[in-house]
Amino acid sequence: MKRVVVTGLGALTPIGNNLKEFTEGLKKGISGAGPITHFDSSAFKTNFACEVKGLDMSTKLDRKEIRRMDLFTQYGMVIAEEAIQDSGLDLEKINLDKAGVIWGSGIGGLKTLEYNVSEHAVGKGIPRYNPFMIPKMIPDIAPGLISIKYGFRGINYATVSACASASHAIINSFDYIRLGKADVMITGGSEAVITMTGIGGFNAMKALSTRNDDPKTASRPFDLNREGFVLGEGGAVLILEEYEHAKKRGAKIYAEVAGGGMTADAYHMTAPHPEGLGARNVMKLALADAKMNPEDISYVNVHGTSTKLGDIAESKAIQQVFGDHAYQLNISSTKSMTGHLLGAAGAVEAVAGIMAIQDNFVPPTINHFTDDPEIDNRLNLTFNEAQPRKVNAILSNTFGFGGHNASVIFKRH
Repeated sequence: MKRVVVTGLGALTPIGNNLKEFTEGLKKGISGAGPITHFDSSAFKTNFACEVKGLDMSTKLDRKEIRRMDLFTQYGMVIAEEAIQDSGLDLEKINLDKAGVIWGSGIGGLKTLEYNVSEHAVGKGIPRYNPFMIPKMIPDIAPGLISIKYGFRGINYATVSACASASHAIINSFDYIRLGKADVMITGGSEAVITMTGIGGFNAMKALSTRNDDPKTASRPFDLNREGFVLGEGGAVLILEEYEHAKKRGAKIYAEVAGGGMTADAYHMTAPHPEGLGARNVMKLALADAKMNPEDISYVNVHGTSTKLGDIAESKAIQQVFGDHAYQLNISSTKSMTGHLLGAAGAVEAVAGIMAIQDNFVPPTINHFTDDPEIDNRLNLTFNEAQPRKVNAILSNTFGFGGHNASVIFKRH
């Protein structure tokens, strides 16, 4: 099989509006949480989230594009542009028939849907729907519009698997390149669901933290007093390229994609398997696919959502897979800083792991105050401060509602 490398990156997150800012935010261990500004949340149990900050979209896209795109697609277009520029690809010199886009979004255009079924569109008389409602809403419009912008005529679709969506997109893109069906893929994901429906729906599930008096410490994975995740928005993108193709054009190589695994819990609609069965299996599959041993991994970027059941199940799974090496690993949840970007989480966390390889550091799990006796305190969960370390290979986990599990491994090139 062909080798696959990462030659471009882009990020738009609650702790940084581009790759450089995002990386600095990870190193500083800052929180992206704060009061919700997208709408009046005073009637909800949760009044805070991890929003993208200080971004004037009119400086990135023209007015017509903004009107015709939901915010999740706007985010996708911005980060795709950053990654393409970062990659140095000359679009006139590549085979556009073998260049594609696979994109992850768990929900898609929720803001568009919400607006069109609200009184803003329907009112008290004849319903008046925006003619762009459907194309703005569907998750696959993001890869479609990215391909139109860059002329990529190859493989093009969206993966929708809740919080595992972007990781599935990355693994699928990796597979197509190593099978020789593509030379270049734009992959990643974006999400924009900090809306009344998004907050209200997750509040109804009792999935969100309600720590309104202290939002910045609300996302506290592995802490005894964790009580739900913090909703985030934004996205990240990777340019994946066949190794010889990248080498021939003298591309900068961030890392190599080593392997991926995909499983199902087959257990519960929203809860993880209590013993981490699906998580254990998916990490084993990723290691086998990469032809790597557990000892080859330096850092695990965990799903780590700050929920009672999920953090315990994942820590158990890591111990089952890595054995004694589990205590030599660095482990962290960057969701403690960015919040949970749902379908885009896998892309943001993959980029965090790749930058850990590049810059030899491990991002922290911030907001740790009290150990949970159900989580082995011998594990190095990289609490509160980034740690210097030569990172040779990282494993990134994402698990979604419905029992969808995905693990991706990147290694130093």
